[in-house]
Amino acid sequence: MTYNQFYMPQKSETHATQVSAIFSRVARRYDRMNHLMTFGQDLRWRRQAARRAAPAAGDIVLDLGTGTGDLSLAVLQEKSSARVVGADFNRLMLAGARGKGVKELVTCDALGVPFEDEEFDVVVSGFLVRNVCDLERTLAEMRRVLKSGGRLVVLDTTRPRRNILLPFIRFYLHAVIPLLGWLVTGNVEAYRYLPASTEGFLSAEELAKQMRIAGFSEVEFRRLMFGTAALHWGRKS
Repeated sequence: MTYNQFYMPQKSETHATQVSAIFSRVARRYDRMNHLMTFGQDLRWRRQAARRAAPAAGDIVLDLGTGTGDLSLAVLQEKSSARVVGADFNRLMLAGARGKGVKELVTCDALGVPFEDEEFDVVVSGFLVRNVCDLERTLAEMRRVLKSGGRLVVLDTTRPRRNILLPFIRFYLHAVIPLLGWLVTGNVEAYRYLPASTEGFLSAEELAKQMRIAGFSEVEFRRLMFGTAALHWGRKS
């Protein structure tokens, strides 16, 4: 089956509607802002995520929350013979992925994806999980669609640790990023949401714990960019 369809399980949550509206407003300049905010490191992080996913020839990979498709493309660069399905709830972001050549795309909510149990060898996500209103349900969906022994790789921002760098990190999050957002996209509110969602999210350790509670084993993580982001990975038990 080739996926290229629209699917929404139920009426969108208020939170999901608000988040989708934020991404709609910045979709055209989303990639540029990602590169600026991370000093170009976001592309390297996605390549690291793709390597951790370790797709084999013929594997079916779900990129949940694919956005404009950069993680899907990183997976295909890692293993061109893998099959990647990108899924996101924002059709403007998916239009960006389609423009980059991602062929199989589904519009859906991460809280209820339109796939069969144990359909995928690998599930990856980039900057998705901090935006969902129900992390437990999202992780459950990721696990449901994974085959037994399948791999999950999650790249996202995480709450930074308290250390000597924290005041500088907070200044960057709350002053520099909104200013960049205003200059590049003309939308300051969207880039006030980013630091708020980062500081309001779990720490890297807490996210790893939630993955274990959801039924993933061999869970590990690596902090990125002074602890403001992290790469997590695990396996379906």
